Amino acid sequence: ADVFINFASFRSAAASSMAALKQPTIRVVAIIAEGVPESDTKQLIAYARANNKVVLGPATVGGIQAGAFKIGDTAGTIDNIIQCKLYRPGSVGFVSKSGGMSNEMYSTIARVTDGIYEGIAIGGDVFPGSTLSDHVLRFNNIPQIKMIVVLGELGGRDEYSLVEALKQGKINKPVVAWVSGTCATLFKSEVQFGHAGAKSGGEMESAQGKNQALREAGAVVPDSYEALESAIKQT
Repeated sequence: ADVFINFASFRSAAASSMAALKQPTIRVVAIIAEGVPESDTKQLIAYARANNKVVLGPATVGGIQAGAFKIGDTAGTIDNIIQCKLYRPGSVGFVSKSGGMSNEMYSTIARVTDGIYEGIAIGGDVFPGSTLSDHVLRFNNIPQIKMIVVLGELGGRDEYSLVEALKQGKINKPVVAWVSGTCATLFKSEVQFGHAGAKSGGEMESAQGKNQALREAGAVVPDSYEALESAIKQT
């Protein structure tokens, strides 16, 4: 086996994940638990990067390669897998911070394209083990993937590494992106949304700021989440 799916609680997830990463055959560790201490997560990230391994999560539902296998709880029931065309490979690479929204987007993408080739939820913590741009750059090198869809969220600056990759010409496939959380401007004070990392610390971390930066870098960014399905269809 080369993938380790860790369902341990936040109390032991870090230690057991590190033990798995130190196994020579393990290349990917998916950490399902929420609440893993950030200092522990940083150590896992550093070790994984130094040893050319990948961490999904913490706080991830996992990922799926359509028609092949799935990691964790993503994609839901057999009925949902059939409805979302996940029983055979499509040509769209999808990455999101949110696991719940990943399932929603699998359905959306299936309605207007031939479906997902691979879908990943990196997790909603402040320090994800792998980033949106890590997976977008990987998708760019997979011949079967013809288009990339990204769903980010307010808080943090992860999306800006994707902005830089687009500006530097490292991505030559069409990218459709949306950053959720535009409603945060309706509140008079700063709002903490469901994920630990979903809290805007200024204009750059706002959904509006990220969407504008992605649009200026060359991604297809609709005016609203409701328009995302149409943007994917037209790309």
